[in-house]
Amino acid sequence: MQTPFLESDQPMNTSHMHAAEIRLPLAEVVAVLQDLNEFVVSLDRIGSRQASGTADERTVGEFVADWDVARRLARARRVISVALDEQLSEEANAEIDALCERGRFYGEGGGRGVGVEPRE
Repeated sequence: MQTPFLESDQPMNTSHMHAAEIRLPLAEVVAVLQDLNEFVVSLDRIGSRQASGTADERTVGEFVADWDVARRLARARRVISVALDEQLSEEANAEIDALCERGRFYGEGGGRGVGVEPRE
């Protein structure tokens, strides 16, 4: 049984957001990009090690803890959120907040998100 992605059957219309642009300081964008690159490359390497049998299920948890992933991702989210709050209307920000609340969160629906299709 697949876990529903949205709480309602009606998807939110975001077509008007495609034309909007947000400006971010280059230094902050570069810092976020560096963090994201480290996470993607490292997780890919961990996945390869797991596939070859040289890493186990604890490896990802150790990486997340040792590399301070939660704090660094929270910082990236804050950089984007601040820019949105400063540059968009209250209504647009409320719509974005509602979209974010519809996300998939670990621990919901059995803990591991079983039955939820990955997003790209």
